[in-house]
Amino acid sequence: MKIIISILNRINKLKCDIFQMGLKNHFKRIDVYIIRKFLGTFFYCMMLIMSIIVVFDFNEKLDKFVQNDAPNKAIIFDYYLNFIPYFGVKFSPLFIFISVIYFTSKMASNTEIIAMLASGISFKRLLRPYMISAAFLALLTFGLNSFWIPKANKTRLAFENQYVKKISTDFVRNVQMEIEPGVIMYIDRYNSANQTGYNFFMEKYDDQKLISRLTAKIIQQDSAYHWKLTDYLIRDFDGYYEKINMGSSLDTMIQMDPQEFFIIKGWSEQLTTPELKAYLDRQEKRGVANIKEYNVEYARRFSFPFSAFILTLIGVSLASRKVRGGMGLHLGLGLAISFTYILLDTISGSFAQGGVLTPMLAVWAPNVIYTLIGIGLYRKAPK
Repeated sequence: MKIIISILNRINKLKCDIFQMGLKNHFKRIDVYIIRKFLGTFFYCMMLIMSIIVVFDFNEKLDKFVQNDAPNKAIIFDYYLNFIPYFGVKFSPLFIFISVIYFTSKMASNTEIIAMLASGISFKRLLRPYMISAAFLALLTFGLNSFWIPKANKTRLAFENQYVKKISTDFVRNVQMEIEPGVIMYIDRYNSANQTGYNFFMEKYDDQKLISRLTAKIIQQDSAYHWKLTDYLIRDFDGYYEKINMGSSLDTMIQMDPQEFFIIKGWSEQLTTPELKAYLDRQEKRGVANIKEYNVEYARRFSFPFSAFILTLIGVSLASRKVRGGMGLHLGLGLAISFTYILLDTISGSFAQGGVLTPMLAVWAPNVIYTLIGIGLYRKAPK
């Protein structure tokens, strides 16, 4: 009798082990299933919407392409192959949200969500594959925004500048900045076409005490940091004494890059994240005040990827409940929420550039607001 009971206990234990093993594999299958659905729907949605955007953009710019004799090869490879990833990443919150809403609503309408929850899977556990997918998209977005998209933007904007509309400028006035600690320079006018500046002066200070002043009627760049001065005057101060050196021509080294004279819209998007950080540090040391656009862009590089997690949480919490109206109602809500997120992100960035908000507060405000919305919807989601 004892032997029979022992055998039955072993059989029951074996059944439990088999059931737990099957349940564990079942969970893994669910993870793969949801991740495949999420990423597949995301890339399909992005490809579909970007195709529509490209058609509209081509129709809008066709006259410019024909008028300026833009080569077909440049249109395809220089413009649209760089246009698609730029706007694809820019509108990735919209694609993520629509993807989550679409396939989760479909799962809810097919009672798959109900079956998962009824089998003992918690809603928190159900979120795991969603967040794994969101993490992959967040890392992909950050990597593209930080390194690949800026290089693509250089080619795209150069094409637009040549064949669509002129973005860059060749002329600037009243340039003043600190090029080194204690070294202030000023140029009345600078023309990048011939790399020539007019009415130049440079002053050197030692503990707020002027020790040298260099002036020149014309300054022209010969090579990197190498400048040729015309009609120059150098005054060195030593207490009550002054030493004057003047002449018609002088070759000298000055640590300034003319490219930094031209702060144009969109240039911040052409810098990789390390380049942007180095540029901001250098400009702040030089006392340049008009760099809010660059501060906003740098802060947004780090805040933007978090939208993947936030909008995924909102999307799952909304679409996992089976309601009347089904997928149509969920898609309508999804479009409204994703568009308002992108709109709020754009408006807050404009406020930062206008000085109303700090760049850090401006770029993180949409994330904070929509995180609170996501937490509220998560608490009301079916458990």
